[in-house]
Amino acid sequence: MKKIFALVDCNNFYASCERVFNPTVMNRPVAVLSNNDGCVVARSDEVKALGVVLGTPYFKCQKQVRKHNIAIFSSNYTLYGDMSQRVMETLEQFTPDIEIYSIDEAFLSLSGFEHLNLYQYGRNIRRTVEKWTGIPVSIGIAATKTLAKIATRIAKKEKSFKGVCSLVNDSRLDDVLKATPVENIWGIGRRSAKKLHARGLYNAKRFKYANAKWVKKHLTVVGLRIQQELWETSCIPLEQFPPPKKQIICSRSFGRPVTSLHDLREAVSDYTHQAAMKLRKQKSLAEVLQVYIATNRFKAEPQYCNAMHVTFPSATADSFQLARFACRCMERIFRSGYRYKKAGVVLAGLIPEGESQADLFWNTSSLRKQKLMDGLDVINEKYGHGSIRIASAGIRQPWQMKRDFMSPHYTTRWNDIPVVKATES
Repeated sequence: MKKIFALVDCNNFYASCERVFNPTVMNRPVAVLSNNDGCVVARSDEVKALGVVLGTPYFKCQKQVRKHNIAIFSSNYTLYGDMSQRVMETLEQFTPDIEIYSIDEAFLSLSGFEHLNLYQYGRNIRRTVEKWTGIPVSIGIAATKTLAKIATRIAKKEKSFKGVCSLVNDSRLDDVLKATPVENIWGIGRRSAKKLHARGLYNAKRFKYANAKWVKKHLTVVGLRIQQELWETSCIPLEQFPPPKKQIICSRSFGRPVTSLHDLREAVSDYTHQAAMKLRKQKSLAEVLQVYIATNRFKAEPQYCNAMHVTFPSATADSFQLARFACRCMERIFRSGYRYKKAGVVLAGLIPEGESQADLFWNTSSLRKQKLMDGLDVINEKYGHGSIRIASAGIRQPWQMKRDFMSPHYTTRWNDIPVVKATES
């Protein structure tokens, strides 16, 4: 049976999420800012047309914001995560085999759907996702994941395709590849692109017909698989169950410079708890904990950065245990007289639950502790992050990120649920 893949990519996802529950910005340019309202990380098509480049610092584009009435939002990751889940659950209605590739992308297996008009099936998926979630998507359909990526790019750029592009059994495939710069091929990074340019391979078609031995020698077997995918030979399978992360990092820049050890202890406690929740979600335990702090290297002021790690006798996922050691590490590396900009926590040496070597003097397997952690996770999952947290993380948290343009948590907080008021005619 011939393999067929569809890549569903949400259009301007963060900006689209903000528009779903806020009709006042439906026809306005929309931009979403990064942590601490620093840079533009998401743009609607109108903002792109105005020439605002991705990554532009907010203070540099404030004139354009005022001139063109651009709606600005702080990153609302709780909203985006919930909307992403709704999109993925909708996609599961169309095929049992799905790989969630990122927060706004998913690969679908359409193998066995050859008897259908794949273009029309893609149009049906697109209509349903937008109707059920309000999020517009672009869909690329092809015999391999690499070609599906290329098809999705075409579906986004070419309005005539109406959001769906199918390259299955398309005689114009080589023409499409010829129009695709080699650096736009999925899996071809900057270094690989330089090597291909040096050999005169500037587009996907030339790369497709390049000498396979040369490709394997200079781009390794990974590059060879990508080349084979351009020949419609599927070499990158669908990952329905992605492998667990090898390390978990939780770090943030502070909303204002932090100078006290008390605030830094609160911050690393909160970050450790967040990392531990992710650790438990993938059913893993951590053998190593690392904590680091740093000042703002872009400021003309005294600079300092440091890190410390601890290796546990037996792996753990206990938030309280991890936070206690994180605070101890912070006490060791803290130096007064500096204005700290960022802190972070890294959990490494991850192993599956049940594979931890027990230690006579290190108790991490208490059933009572496990039930407590499960309770914390259930409450935070149901009522939103921060609904309940460990005491050492503090309550007011003045060091939290700057979010002056935050939208409501429409889908995860009762007080933020949109209210429709009837008016008398």
